[in-house]
Formats: sequence, C-alpha cells, structure tokens
Amino acid sequence: MKFYVDFDDCLCETARAFTGIADRLFDKKVPYEDIRFFNLKESFGLNDDQYDELMIEGHRPEVLLSYEETPGASQTLNELIDNGHEVSVITGRPYSAYETSRKWLDDHGLDRAKLFCLDKYGRDSFIKNSEFNLKLEDYYKMEFDYAIEDSPLAFKFFDHLPDLKVMVIDRPWNHEVELPGNFTRCTDWKMIKNLIG
Repeated sequence: MKFYVDFDDCLCETARAFTGIADRLFDKKVPYEDIRFFNLKESFGLNDDQYDELMIEGHRPEVLLSYEETPGASQTLNELIDNGHEVSVITGRPYSAYETSRKWLDDHGLDRAKLFCLDKYGRDSFIKNSEFNLKLEDYYKMEFDYAIEDSPLAFKFFDHLPDLKVMVIDRPWNHEVELPGNFTRCTDWKMIKNLIG
C-alpha cells in the first residue's frame, strides 16, 4: 500500500512551536488549544510583515530541527515500511527547507521515507520565489491508499482519489470541520495504526 503523510502537525508539533515563536517575537500569547485557524496569521492576529517574519523564523534550519516529534509517528511509519508499504512525506514546506526536513526525518529514524515539497498553500511570499520539487501535475499522477493530514486546506488534494482513506490528525484548527465519509478523525498515531490494521 502507498501512504501520503503530511509533515507539520502530523509528524512533528509545528504549531506548538509556533506559539512560542509568536510569543517571543510579538508578545502574542495564544495557547495551542486556541489556534482556531490553520492560517497562523489569523490565529495569532498578525499583520503581513509579522506573518512573514514568523514564517521565516519558523523555517530557519535550527528551528525546524528543534520541532518535537508527534508521539508514535516514526514508530508507526517504520512498521509500515518494514511490512513493505511505501511512505511518502508530502509537505507544504518550500524546497529551501528540503535538506533540513530530510535531516529531521533521518534523525527520527525515517530515512526510508520519501520526501516531497508541494506548494499546497501558495506560501512563497515569506521566502521570495520559493521552489517546490513536486509539481501539481506530477502529484496528481501519484496514487495513494491512505493519507494522513491535519489541514482542511489540503483536503482538496485528495479529490482525485475517490477510494483514498484519509486519517485526519485531530487538531484545534480542524475540530469544527465536517469530514467526508472516507475521512476519519484520529486522536493519535495509535488510532491510525489500529485503523490501518
């Protein structure tokens, strides 16, 4: 089987880290549980310049490498790989973050997972002229049996795969989203593992 896995807030606790960055840079004290929008500009009440600064800071190599792993992620994915399944990490991070993201995966035992940068969110404003190593037309030629995602903004990338089983990592910004029939809200990686069987 083939697995699509999102990086931020599926493999690592990116939004939790960003709450600390927003507090440090702008004295914006927004508890993680109160992040109601995937768009952190809106969640933290930032202007355009502040948002760009937040994203640049959050994508510095040493900051990216500091993000904590979501409990159970690497163990579950390594078991899938051990059992002959194919795991592709498809991130909305720009290609400029590829090497650091690859190192994070390798450092967390996910050296056998493939990594692709796909422009899911049109975010190249904060890193000017960003490039991505997976083009949309090539992504749409890929096939997956399962997808693990947290962002409602990314759900549209599954429309071409009607039989895809989507596991949505439960996060504050997707609590109120009504999920289609082939989507399952998952509280943690243990639940994902049990659903996959």
